[in-house]
Amino acid sequence: MNMCSLYGNDCESGEQPSHDSGDQDCSQVGLSFIGISFSVTTAMGNPYSYQLCDQFPMENLIDRDYDYVMSMDEDGWLVGGGYKSFDYSGKMPYIDSSHTELLRIGSLDPDYGGTTIEQVYDAMDSLTFPPFSIFPEYVKGGGGGGSGDNGSNSVPSGDVTLIVSVVDTYTGYGSYSTYEEFLTDLFNAMDAVGGGPCMDDEDTDPHVSMARGVKFKSLTHQQKYFYRVNLEVAVWQSMYPKGVVIGSKGYASFPPESKSKNKMYVGYGNLYFFFDRANITKAFLPNRDLTNNELGYATLYSSGNAAIYYQQTTTIGFNYNKGSGSKDNSNQEYYEHNPYGWNARMAKHDMTDGWDLPPGCDQEGETFLGIPLSRYSDSKLQSTRSFQDQFDFENLLDRNFTYMKKFGTNHGWLVGEVLGNSAGSIVDKDTAHIPLFYTGTLNPDMGGIDVKDLIKVVKTIDFGELYIKPAFVFQDDDSSIKLQFEADANSALGYLYNSLCQMLGISWNYESPYNSLGLYSNCAMHAAGDRAKYGCGPDNANTGGFCPQMTLAYRVAFQSEDHAAAYLQRSNNYVDYWRKLYPSGVAVGTSKFCPAGGCLALFLQRQDPLMIFAPNLAGSWVEFMGGTLAPTISPAPTYDGGCDDPRNSQLDKCFRRKHARKASAVAWDALGAVGQLSIFLLCFMASTLTISIFLARARSRKNDGESYLGFFIRDLKGEGRKRKKKLRKKIGRGMLDQVPARPGKSHKKKSKRSSAATDDSEEVTPRAGSKHRRRANSGERDSGERSRSRSKSKSKNESRSRSKSKSRSKSRSRSKARVADSTKDDSGDSRRQLV
Repeated sequence: MNMCSLYGNDCESGEQPSHDSGDQDCSQVGLSFIGISFSVTTAMGNPYSYQLCDQFPMENLIDRDYDYVMSMDEDGWLVGGGYKSFDYSGKMPYIDSSHTELLRIGSLDPDYGGTTIEQVYDAMDSLTFPPFSIFPEYVKGGGGGGSGDNGSNSVPSGDVTLIVSVVDTYTGYGSYSTYEEFLTDLFNAMDAVGGGPCMDDEDTDPHVSMARGVKFKSLTHQQKYFYRVNLEVAVWQSMYPKGVVIGSKGYASFPPESKSKNKMYVGYGNLYFFFDRANITKAFLPNRDLTNNELGYATLYSSGNAAIYYQQTTTIGFNYNKGSGSKDNSNQEYYEHNPYGWNARMAKHDMTDGWDLPPGCDQEGETFLGIPLSRYSDSKLQSTRSFQDQFDFENLLDRNFTYMKKFGTNHGWLVGEVLGNSAGSIVDKDTAHIPLFYTGTLNPDMGGIDVKDLIKVVKTIDFGELYIKPAFVFQDDDSSIKLQFEADANSALGYLYNSLCQMLGISWNYESPYNSLGLYSNCAMHAAGDRAKYGCGPDNANTGGFCPQMTLAYRVAFQSEDHAAAYLQRSNNYVDYWRKLYPSGVAVGTSKFCPAGGCLALFLQRQDPLMIFAPNLAGSWVEFMGGTLAPTISPAPTYDGGCDDPRNSQLDKCFRRKHARKASAVAWDALGAVGQLSIFLLCFMASTLTISIFLARARSRKNDGESYLGFFIRDLKGEGRKRKKKLRKKIGRGMLDQVPARPGKSHKKKSKRSSAATDDSEEVTPRAGSKHRRRANSGERDSGERSRSRSKSKSKNESRSRSKSKSRSKSRSRSKARVADSTKDDSGDSRRQLV
């Protein structure tokens, strides 16, 4: 506990705000609820976002280009499609979570006053409800804020909210609307299944939280923003004068990890159970389909018929001055962001609020350099591997809510939230880390530094193994629970911080950064003249940005001050164990990740490390979303000896040389998908054409009973047959008997007839285009034998008459055979029989 007082923090009295609501029956506040989703899928958003709302283009309400907004909390815009894994702003890559609550269920643990998921499902399944129409009211600002880095020079922060209402419709002569009747039935059904006291006693005022901790560039920018978005709402009101049923004609799976297993048609008028803000686990369908009139309005925008409404709506016909928003709010004083009011202590930032940006920076960014401390665990939604095995932070958590009451944000424990946690917190993977240097946005057009340039600069820094030593656990002024590490300005960590400030810090107080590559940023949250000795700690000046801390949870509310003190004492007892275990600190790592220990990581945001840098210029590699890749950007080999040194094997130059691809593979890939498909189709068509020609040739030329394979082999020897034909032409018809006959069909038939014929065989005169057969004399054969010969001749001649147009070579072959027979008896009679 002495370390805690040395750093100016109170870790004993537990005098932290408890935020106790006074409801003694509910000892755990949760965030689960029943509501309506306005989620959309957009090109700039997260590709896994649901498309559940075809009626309101929510992306038209957000300022993704930072024309008006200066900064927001780490979640960014909660509507309009979410964020991709890589975004210049460094916001958390969540899916679109826009929604309006109808009933807050709260905790899902009945032991703490909650209601189980099964009870919620049973209650909803017992109800029937019609499709409810939603009417957009206006967009307002106000609320929220209160960041620890706010001061006299800081702009105010607040939330941006879309107010909506459920349209009241009445059936028959009833005095209550269908929505009011549904709420009554819902509360009765929840009571019937034994719903806990943590559930709200009243329905929630319908609204859509769009962003939190928002800071505008000035009051003028704020007013322009609210005018623009409320003009969009005015268009929606003109499109849907009596509201519209929310839904989509697409398909979706609930819960999201079920993928195609639970895929269903979305439809219109659904209610959803949200386990947490970004996790819909079940959809409840209305009791009827839409009428033709309702369906016409529900598909008005998606069918492309909204252009006329945007052309006709040019004014706002409602008052949206109902918060610290825009227009002529007389209660709000004029303000404008003063970038020169920035100070180095703003690097110790409350991530639930927006940044105050330095001069020359037009966009915020959550990118930073730090030490990765996350670990893999089967009990957490984890997609990264373990980065260290020296510290088990599970011992510092209160998962059973023994001491704490609730989280002040949608995030639970940042070192990994448990699947199915009863508080309904967003199930994040383990994001434990120590931020060291915030580089800001990676958008060079907005004053930042490109990620390629940032990597190049960091690779030139020769730092030693980064040793860390935990000091104590405390709760800061923003109610966040943090683990403080010793801030030793003379350590390798302090030296690295000094180097980063000198090379990438912003120009401030006549101090300018310098690096050999000439690559700089205006958006870093650290000054070029800042040093580790100006940071936090008993031996430092406490005026700079060097203060190694790890955040365990945001805005935690304890059950009481005594519970807070007990939690801190328990946690710090374990920290004392670590301090004895590592008296000189430890360079963290694992046997498979940074085995020497003490590596530095570049984080796109707290969830995704992108690049790992080994100490002592021992190389770097890509580490992104659980995968390790060969580096794509690297300078010349680090060690002497070039690529012959095994320590340089993973550098880009050496890796490409060792794994060089064949020219044929490169050429094939260069064709692209279309080119490769074209080559395949061309080869396929050529093959089929060749086969077709062969089959046609074989059918017309192959002998009776000859297989296609036999014909193919015989056809390959066709050149020899042509030479023999030429030879026969030269020697003339008188010498045919001296030329040996071609082995084939005619020769075989001639041999048969010669063996069966007598010395008095008749002469058969050849006739072009006719099929002939010799007939024995009636005196030498009986009538039965002559009858069989005629029948056989008829059948064969009928089969041969269908192929009159065969090649000339076959006709000549048969003629030669018959002429050779006729020479045996020149004086004999000749007769031809046509059948």
